Amino acid sequence: MSRVSKILMQLSGILILIVVWQVATGVLGLVKPVILPPPSDVLLTTIDMVMDGELFMHAGYSLLRVILGFLAAVVVAVPLGIAMGWVREISYVVDPVIEVLRPIPPIAWIGLALLWFNIGLTSAVFLVFIGAVFPILLNTVSGVRNVDRKLIEVAYTFGATDFEILRKVVMPAALPTIYTGMRVGMGIGWMCVVAAEMVAVKFGLGNLILEASNFLQTDKVLVGMIMIGILGLLINVAFQIVGDRIFAWQKGIGKGE
Repeated sequence: MSRVSKILMQLSGILILIVVWQVATGVLGLVKPVILPPPSDVLLTTIDMVMDGELFMHAGYSLLRVILGFLAAVVVAVPLGIAMGWVREISYVVDPVIEVLRPIPPIAWIGLALLWFNIGLTSAVFLVFIGAVFPILLNTVSGVRNVDRKLIEVAYTFGATDFEILRKVVMPAALPTIYTGMRVGMGIGWMCVVAAEMVAVKFGLGNLILEASNFLQTDKVLVGMIMIGILGLLINVAFQIVGDRIFAWQKGIGKGE
């Protein structure tokens, strides 16, 4: 299958959805605009919000918060995960704490975030951190522990120290798994920042959706939702492209490629 054909197939589902949506709402009038406006109205609203900069402002705030929270999660989770994966004693101490905190949904932390940091940037960044840190941490631990034992034994045979093995053998071998955890963590963090913006900050795509719904501006609600989806897709694609370049040696062969 050619690349153009593949792209057309991927876009066909979206185009069919838009056509059905337009016919049902804009032509047949089966749904009131306040409930679900036609895509043509949503497009006009999007153009207006782009022209006056409102959409870019909200998107910029959301991206800033998710990037800061994600970076904080990486700084904490990767070193801790390496330590837990390499030194079993550290894992025995830390793992019970992680397993107690991990099942708590990030949204459940909103109350504490507001008490600790008040409304503003820090509370939203904290919620992104909570959402992103556990996938990165667990993947890092898994990546370190699942390194081929033979590689480590060969390194010891050549007289390598523990630190040299960790730096030159374990880390390169575990990096693809760590990167996968970062990709998953970014996706969860993006969802968390939108939820956080509905209660903890003044600007951002989540706040845009909340404010628009309060004034029955359904077209703006849909613009915010679509923008969230597009940015989430672009973030994921960016991670995929970077990962494919860095870990080209690890590519498998998939049927139908």
